[in-house]
Amino acid sequence: MLETLSLMGMGFIHAMNPLTLILMIGATALGITIGCLPGLSAAMGVALLLPVTFGMDQATGLIVLGGIYCGAIFGGSISAILIHTPGTPASAATAIEGYELTKKGMAAKALAVACFASFCGGLLSCISLYFFSPFLAELAMKFKSPEYFWLSIFGLTVIAGVSSKSLLKGFISGILGLLISTIGMDPMEGVERFMMGSATLYNGVNVTCALIGLFSMSQVLILAEKAIKKRAKAAKFTGSLLLSRADIKRLAPTITRSWIIGNILGILPGAGATIACFMGYNEARRFSKHKEEFGKGSIDGVAGSEAANNAVTGGSLIPTLTLGIPGESVTAVLMGGLIIHGLQPGPELFSTYASMTYTFFAGFVLVQFAMLGVGLIGCRMFAQVSRLSDSILIPSIFLLCVVGSFAIHNNFVEVIIMFIFGIIGYFVRKFDLNAAAIVLGLILGPIGENGLRRSLYLSDGDPTILFSTPLCWMLILLCVLGTCSPWLMARWEKHVEARSHH
Repeated sequence: MLETLSLMGMGFIHAMNPLTLILMIGATALGITIGCLPGLSAAMGVALLLPVTFGMDQATGLIVLGGIYCGAIFGGSISAILIHTPGTPASAATAIEGYELTKKGMAAKALAVACFASFCGGLLSCISLYFFSPFLAELAMKFKSPEYFWLSIFGLTVIAGVSSKSLLKGFISGILGLLISTIGMDPMEGVERFMMGSATLYNGVNVTCALIGLFSMSQVLILAEKAIKKRAKAAKFTGSLLLSRADIKRLAPTITRSWIIGNILGILPGAGATIACFMGYNEARRFSKHKEEFGKGSIDGVAGSEAANNAVTGGSLIPTLTLGIPGESVTAVLMGGLIIHGLQPGPELFSTYASMTYTFFAGFVLVQFAMLGVGLIGCRMFAQVSRLSDSILIPSIFLLCVVGSFAIHNNFVEVIIMFIFGIIGYFVRKFDLNAAAIVLGLILGPIGENGLRRSLYLSDGDPTILFSTPLCWMLILLCVLGTCSPWLMARWEKHVEARSHH
């Protein structure tokens, strides 16, 4: 216990390095900007700026990515409130009440509530990050080759199933990712596989190039095929951006409830911030003492949605860091960032790299304060940003995609790989497949392959080794649950959305 406390203290000392603080504030502001631009997602922002973090030390790089992630989730609420267009899918429920408040001339109040609720949801989610992560990491210490095989299968069943509306499309996406992950040198035999004579593919497809292509380049192609549209004019807002004590007292129960909802949904792989915002909103309405305000502009509704979607951020990092199972597309991209920085998600992060991990946790706590400060000070500026035309966005993102993928290893072949993944990502969106599942297939494929082949190698080809420990059976049970979860989630989501529209 004392050792953990000293690691936590050292984490804060390292995270408060002036350069790290400046970069963190800049990253959070950038995240909010990305979030408030309709059409750009948190996953896309993190993927685009991954290459920028390569020159930084590991902890600072991860804190910067954490700042972009948290900033983007909150930023979506700005355009949801001001122009009735959610910047990210996680702010869909915020738009319902937020825009009604704007029409009443209460945009400043709505933004202040969104900012405060986002801060509280994010900050409270850090508590579970500190408490649950070491416990799960200790469990992961018991994992051997057979367990790693089942863990990768579990990761694929959960994401492939939950994130797509159709189970079949989810599995197609996951299998496509698995097939791409076989490119490169065979890990056991040292034979070339599908490398087409390119030395660049020696270590397999570069995950960052794949991420930039799938999430960012595909977005450029989608935006480019539509007619350039001017955004609605953002509302002028007057009044204070600070909440009164009475407001905070009124919102406290709603924020606490939404934090618990968001945190649990964050820890469950595959649930994500979009479901959390509707559930938080729905429960806020159910328990509100001012039910008559809902649908006409309720600050409870805004707080319920925003606290829930921001509480997902800390929760979703827990399975990502301890087990290497990203809960949603943003954490899949963050996990790619970890691997690129030479870190393998799992127990080692809490033993060998403990000081780096706790510095990241401390940075994640400080990011919430940066988000509150930047959000309140910069609201008027972000209101103007949310009106940027696609004619500026398309070339800017295109340029960032090319520069980012070239900068990884100063290799033009990786730019071509990024373009190929951009085209794949475009068709993935068109056919309603799932980009996150493809990334997971890419990341989990080698883990599963190594686990399976090592297990069989150790047992002289006897497959019963895969069923030899209680942990294996526990993971097999989780795989079955993961496969059934899309059906359960779909029913749950329909029920929640039906309730929130009544």
